[in-house]
Amino acid sequence: MPIATFESSTHAAAEELYSWHARQGAFERLRPPWQQIEIQQPAPVEDGSRLRLRLKKGPFWFSWLAEHRDVVPGQGFTDEQISGPFARWTHRHDFEPTAEGRSLLRDRIDYALPGGALGRLAAGRSVARDLESTFAYRHATTTRDLARHAHFRDRQALRVAITGASGLVGRNLRAFLSTGGHTVVPLERDKSKTAAPGKPRWTPTEPFDAVVHLAGEGIASGRWSKERKARIRDSRVQGTRNLVRTLGELRRPPNTLVCASAIGYYGSRGDEVLDETSAAGDGFLAETCREWEAAALEAEELGIRVVLLRFGIILTPSGGALARMVPPFRFGGGGVLGNGRQYMSWITIDDVLGAIYQTLLDDNLSGPVNTVAPEPVTSREFTKTLGRVLGRPTVFPLPAPAARLLFGEMADEMLLSSSRVVPAELKKAGFVFDDPNLEPALARLLGKARLLEAREAA
Repeated sequence: MPIATFESSTHAAAEELYSWHARQGAFERLRPPWQQIEIQQPAPVEDGSRLRLRLKKGPFWFSWLAEHRDVVPGQGFTDEQISGPFARWTHRHDFEPTAEGRSLLRDRIDYALPGGALGRLAAGRSVARDLESTFAYRHATTTRDLARHAHFRDRQALRVAITGASGLVGRNLRAFLSTGGHTVVPLERDKSKTAAPGKPRWTPTEPFDAVVHLAGEGIASGRWSKERKARIRDSRVQGTRNLVRTLGELRRPPNTLVCASAIGYYGSRGDEVLDETSAAGDGFLAETCREWEAAALEAEELGIRVVLLRFGIILTPSGGALARMVPPFRFGGGGVLGNGRQYMSWITIDDVLGAIYQTLLDDNLSGPVNTVAPEPVTSREFTKTLGRVLGRPTVFPLPAPAARLLFGEMADEMLLSSSRVVPAELKKAGFVFDDPNLEPALARLLGKARLLEAREAA
């Protein structure tokens, strides 16, 4: 039977490594973003507990039921498939102390494909490659997350409230904070009959140290109409005012409010380099961001430290812009938008989580913080890089008139606008980007890191 073993040396102690894996959110952090996996029934790491998943391979969905066994706190545990796509699957997680304060992370998978020799012939190499990509990603994510948390090891664990906790950033942040030993409290909108329509009010019932405000109508999820623009604006501006009002009514308000914003604040500025001191631009998004940030800053009157995260294009194949780009690129239908000279300020989802974590725990950060990678690229560079990572041509451009015909006003403000934004405040705070360069970042997110390494070595 095939046996695959993957090992990594970490700077964390074995007990810390085990604790990270045993906490709620670990599976979400370890799930590669290019894979479609749904957790139907989570399970604590204890003997006899069962984890139920649903995963997609090609056009087919499979159910997978696994049981934890041989759990030794601080040392390791085993997952064994009870039912699922493999004829056999036993996965042993081991955490072994090495030098002082360090440990070895080892995953050992003993598996068999259905169909015997025919199954091995048909899918053996493909499964082996998938396992290699999956565990390369898992080990890198584990090491990175532990390093992020270790940076603030001397700080007490936080109780963090999150609005928009089920959104793309919110659900990833929830898993990241939970595995780091922090407590996450999702804040839900008041859906009672007495709630004013279009004016959500959050109703926290317990104290917390900080709130991360991510809720809001999706900006790029549909063509902009007059009504849709009003919903986008009100969900952010009025929603933030209502949140601040609610915080002011608490007996003990939180110390910190981290509020999402966007680099749309700067408008379209060509190749001008923009940092946090740059003036606001023109247009619907710039106006919305100005009012949105002003609403959040009202919390300063309550003695709350306010951080305004101006997000760039957040990259992950599990949602957002990259998820919409990848399918046409995979089929060779990708191409340059407009003239290709407009700048795209991007950042990976994992560096977004790291930046939020930095702002939660670094009391010296306040006001606007550009949440972008240090090297913005032009649309043409981005297109060519994505095509190269996927091994596909990029010969089908989308000219500006066609983009405007398809997307209307949103095309000019989002697809064709140029924002060359740099993260001056994060750099000043000593923030270390795990994904500073586009090509290796895309390769890691799309499960192509091994191919990129092989190409560079050739």
